[in-house]
Amino acid sequence: MTFATSTTVPTPRTVGAEQEPEPQSVHRELFRHNRGLLDSRLLARVEEIERGWIVPLVDSLDSTGEPVPDRAAWQRLLDGLLADERAGSPSGEYLADHADREEFTFVVREFALDGLTEAQNFFPAVPRLPIKAQMAVMRVLIDEFGCGNLQQAHSQLYRLLLAELDLPQEPEGFLDTTGDETFQFLNVFYWLTQRAPHVEYFLGALAYLEASIPDAFTHQARACERLGIRQGRYYTEHLHIDTFHMQEMQLAIKEYETARGLDPARLWTGARLLSALIGDAFDAAVARARELAGRAAA
Repeated sequence: MTFATSTTVPTPRTVGAEQEPEPQSVHRELFRHNRGLLDSRLLARVEEIERGWIVPLVDSLDSTGEPVPDRAAWQRLLDGLLADERAGSPSGEYLADHADREEFTFVVREFALDGLTEAQNFFPAVPRLPIKAQMAVMRVLIDEFGCGNLQQAHSQLYRLLLAELDLPQEPEGFLDTTGDETFQFLNVFYWLTQRAPHVEYFLGALAYLEASIPDAFTHQARACERLGIRQGRYYTEHLHIDTFHMQEMQLAIKEYETARGLDPARLWTGARLLSALIGDAFDAAVARARELAGRAAA
């Protein structure tokens, strides 16, 4: 599933440090605003971009989804989506079994802004939740930040991986080279947590994310083992911890329903939204890596 955007992003010309930066795009601009201090003028610009991108996209998903009468139906739909994705994709299989070190490095670099800012954009959703749902989400966030131990924090694990691959270790090193598809995935949580009219969209999206990562990251973990990359713990850590996070997110949804009632169709919209954005970003990253290495798929 591919979403049209108002800007076409040129492909970077090299994989290494000499890569030429891409020109500005609305999604890169939006990410910069989301990470900065917003005054009324900048907030108006953020809302303008989101009205032309995420708002109509969510409206479309809301209007085309399957009926979701209750939380049990939501769980069945989520399980079906995860089963479909578990079957694998050409991009995932290529990365796991065939990508060389240069191609793998490109993909790692493409998602560096995600790894280096992991979960930072989730916090604004916490005050929008009832207290018992807050506790479940906070248990997820505590793990993301290594329970206060820098060496266990997921962003630090990503820094170690970047260092091994001779890449920058701070977000500023990737602002001008990340593709639009990845910026859309990064930006969606700022909308979900701060400006989405219903927090169920966020709950559904994060529940999907935590449930999908243990299978999705098996491809990166296999690639690290095959290529002899030592700092692959960022991926292997997610293979087990996100099983716990998946359970916590289901608890958060249950507690939200008990306290305030629930529209499970919004959970399903959030899950499908994130599935599509992540899938597009990953497929685009692998395709560009193969193109730059001269091994583009036929």
